[in-house]
Amino acid sequence: MQAAAAFNWAGAAFTARPLHRSPRPPLHIAGAEDGPAGTRGAPLTRLGCSGSVSVGAGGYGSERVPVFPRQQSWDPYKLLGVDHDASEEEVRSARNFLLKQYAGYEESEEAIEGAYDKIIMNSYSHRKHSKINLKSKLKKQVEESPSWAKALLGYFEVPSLEIISRRFAFFGFIAGWSIVTSAETGPAFQLALSLVSCIYFLNDKMKNLVRASATGLGVFVGGWILGSLLVPVIPAFIIPPTWSIELLTSLMAYVFMFLGCTFLK
Repeated sequence: MQAAAAFNWAGAAFTARPLHRSPRPPLHIAGAEDGPAGTRGAPLTRLGCSGSVSVGAGGYGSERVPVFPRQQSWDPYKLLGVDHDASEEEVRSARNFLLKQYAGYEESEEAIEGAYDKIIMNSYSHRKHSKINLKSKLKKQVEESPSWAKALLGYFEVPSLEIISRRFAFFGFIAGWSIVTSAETGPAFQLALSLVSCIYFLNDKMKNLVRASATGLGVFVGGWILGSLLVPVIPAFIIPPTWSIELLTSLMAYVFMFLGCTFLK
């Protein structure tokens, strides 16, 4: 009984004694007070992770690519920052400068290139429509002329280039035909054909056959008379020997009929 009591007392004393553990070294985060890394006994250093992302098209640099502020503008001149009367060289310089400044940002580059293409196309279209316009020039001259000149020029008009080309080709063909056959039959048939054609063209504009016939005949007679007066004064060395006076007079009549049926109202 004494042995059992002694054993129970020892077990109770053992369970009542607190359990002590050996302390662990503290865990420190590296800071300004920590010692140099890599030395023995130095506190544990916790590594940090940092990174930077650059937003931009096609680049991972440390600098952010600037966005073109005028890329949403509908006016190509305003987008490039040039005047509407700027030359192509100025437009090209502005485009190259902006492309260099905003390189790497795809939307800005597309906006700059699109504005440059629009300006160049507008410039080309303007040059195409600003070629010599005989009709507008004649109208301007009429407005600046005196009254008698206005009345005289009021009998003339300038048709489209297509009509002028067709009439010129037709009478040119008649003239060449006359030159080829002048040594055989003379230009009588060609003169008659050109007169009828001249009256037809005039009637198409005047819508009056009598007036067109009188005008065509008057143009033919005027050209024949003027040719008869000019042919004798032409130096002989510039006229082919096979060309007769009748042929030369006919050529002058063709010129008058071409001008009459093309430019008379």
